Amino acid sequence: MALPAAEYGARNWFIPDAYLPVPVVTDGPYVGHEALCVLNTSSMDASLLLTFYYEDQPPARDIQVTIPAERTRHLRLDKPEQIGGYTVPIGVPYAIKIESDIPVIIQYSRLDTTQVQCTLMTTMAFPLD
Repeated sequence: MALPAAEYGARNWFIPDAYLPVPVVTDGPYVGHEALCVLNTSSMDASLLLTFYYEDQPPARDIQVTIPAERTRHLRLDKPEQIGGYTVPIGVPYAIKIESDIPVIIQYSRLDTTQVQCTLMTTMAFPLD
């Protein structure tokens, strides 16, 4: 028996190891970046609040993003217009907390182009409710 769509996922997610790679021009078409893939299976829009934590500065809090009902969005963390106008610093380690008013599912990816052999890393964020 399937869960109602509004119950898939969690409301609180964490990514403890984030790092926006320094952009490097390579012979390929890829640009180093990180992304949050958010899946909202609910019939309601999801309102997210992002908090960015740093080693040597206060957190950047209450960055708002909306994920439409029954949709997925890939939020590129190097594009401020996709994350509430916030600019993530390049080459600085940080962590992310994502809070949602309804359950969602979150995956994190990093494309590192700092070497000729590009690497792609992806993992599910850590849910905590």
